[in-house]
Amino acid sequence: MDEIQKYMGKDSLTVLEAMRLIDNNQRGILFIINNDNKLLGCVTDGDIRRFLLSGGTMDNPVIDAANCSPKYAKSVDEAKSLYHNRNYIIIPIVGNDGRIIDLYTGEGFELKRHNSLNVPVVINAGGKGTRLDPFTRILPKPLIPIGDIPIIEHIMKEYQSYSCNDFHIIVNYKSELMKAYFAESENDYNITWYVEEKPLGTGGGLSLLRKKFTGTFFFSNCDALLTANYESIVKFHKENKNMITMICAYKNINIPYGVVEMGVNGVIESMKEKPLMSFLTNTGSYIVEPEVIGDIEDGVSVGFPDIVEKERKKGKRVAVFPVSENDWMDMGQLPELEKMRIKLYGK
Repeated sequence: MDEIQKYMGKDSLTVLEAMRLIDNNQRGILFIINNDNKLLGCVTDGDIRRFLLSGGTMDNPVIDAANCSPKYAKSVDEAKSLYHNRNYIIIPIVGNDGRIIDLYTGEGFELKRHNSLNVPVVINAGGKGTRLDPFTRILPKPLIPIGDIPIIEHIMKEYQSYSCNDFHIIVNYKSELMKAYFAESENDYNITWYVEEKPLGTGGGLSLLRKKFTGTFFFSNCDALLTANYESIVKFHKENKNMITMICAYKNINIPYGVVEMGVNGVIESMKEKPLMSFLTNTGSYIVEPEVIGDIEDGVSVGFPDIVEKERKKGKRVAVFPVSENDWMDMGQLPELEKMRIKLYGK
């Protein structure tokens, strides 16, 4: 029962609280129960994302985002049949009183594989990585190892798990080291290199790829690993006919102080003691249409967020695809390097 408990949450939870429980159990799902421990529904990270995109907030009750008609079984055999006939994550086994008595997770069977996307990938790897000084005095940031391989290779392997094997890498700082590493790599990556003559920021280097693509491509910084469902992101991008989809992660921070909101003449309007603040932050990963490259000037340094804003002001559709904080690992700062290593390899 202790193992089952981490997949269950009370209907009094907020969306934010449920999201954190889902992150902790790492299965992408939470079963919602009432005070009598009876099954009321289930909520997945996808349900939460759709709820937030439709205007819901993190403070809403999780039951508002939940599927209140979840699939369940009355026996292990029935659970196996349901699980293996459809793409389910977990099948709850429910007793006659409506309480969850077990969970079937399909252990011992082959894991479901990612569908093939075959979308080209552009990685911006030209920056100096000043936040990681002094490491980057010796190595370019993309080659700083996280465990057995450098960060850029972790990023590339994640894309390869969706059959995205066509890599276009923009380099500047210590570009020869970058090329040398991959020239000697045992892995046969399909890489096209683009060398900036001068630093062009997080977006300007895309001008070097003018007329290279006829369709949608991924664009990513080289210091963040995204483990979200890439298939869902591409589907969202195309269904909504976006020019750019910015992948953003919910960041949750506990403020270690009492927060006071003040009104006219100093009147206290509200007080919260050590509140949990939740906000969306840019992961540095995007899905982009090739028309965007045509709007980037040659040889001009520009940040990609500025390009996003330019497209938005032109009336082009730009949108956010929200993912869980647990789906994003950022190595842009020294304290995050060890956190990323532990998450990828364990302690």
